[in-house]
Amino acid sequence: MNEDRIKGNWKQVKGKIKEKWGELTDDEVDKIDGIREQLVGTIQEKYGIAKDEAEKQVKEFVGSHGSCGCDG
Repeated sequence: MNEDRIKGNWKQVKGKIKEKWGELTDDEVDKIDGIREQLVGTIQEKYGIAKDEAEKQVKEFVGSHGSCGCDG
């Protein structure tokens, strides 16, 4: 998947990210910018959960939303 496609998908999925993890601010979501590791880290920090749990949540989210643009 090329960089343009990742960015395009990310713009479409930002609202769904905010629905799932409502404590994330718009600025935090913008900084994540489609990078899976940053999404996991931000969720881990914001919700005070273990990295494994944050990764599990992101994996489930990606699985239920197809290619969300947070592939790395």
